[in-house]
Amino acid sequence: MRLFGARRAAHIAGEAGHHGMLRSEGGALTAVASAVALLFSSYSVYETSVRRPDLRLFVPPTIHYSDPYQNDNFEIFVVPVTVANVGARSGAVLALDLEVKNPRTGQSKMFYAAEFGRWTMANAQSGNFEHFAPLAIPGKASVTASVIFYSRLDEAVMQIADGKKGEYQLTLSAAVAEPEDLGPIDKLWAGPPEPLTFTMVMPEVDHRYFENGTLMLYNPSWKPSGGEAPAP
Repeated sequence: MRLFGARRAAHIAGEAGHHGMLRSEGGALTAVASAVALLFSSYSVYETSVRRPDLRLFVPPTIHYSDPYQNDNFEIFVVPVTVANVGARSGAVLALDLEVKNPRTGQSKMFYAAEFGRWTMANAQSGNFEHFAPLAIPGKASVTASVIFYSRLDEAVMQIADGKKGEYQLTLSAAVAEPEDLGPIDKLWAGPPEPLTFTMVMPEVDHRYFENGTLMLYNPSWKPSGGEAPAP
């Protein structure tokens, strides 16, 4: 009887230990599941509320060019630009600059965003353009505008276009308003969007185009450019 009782007690102790181990494993799984849920919840809050503005620049496969006055350095590039904010908080583009390089002459020329609209001589004479103003982009949103770039007044280069068919390298860069809502935390990820460099082919320049309109330039691949993330 004592042997049977000892065996019975050992069995009960074993069962208790087994159930205790199961409860321990269940508790561990519950803790892991809670940690994973908290991690996903924190990431969701970051993506929807905390993530700083993250602006990306996009340009379509075609842009336009005009050189209406041949006796000075005044040239025009019309670039449809999309600025997408993949961050959670609002961002603002204060200014856009365009550098154009001619590989055949080795020259480069700087242009600034001056107006919005479609360039024609009639529109220019009537002032039928909107002045460029800073672009405010809410989180997870985008803004698209046809931007008219004029050559800077201090540019020494006359015409960057040499009149021959060929490729030109363009670099679009943006000056942005840096967020400061979160103080030092925002400093960790500060910085404007990465400049966007792309290539366009200009046909032979026939100045008769510029009496009323513009000359179309096209990307050699006929694909849009852009979407690069800012450098860390």
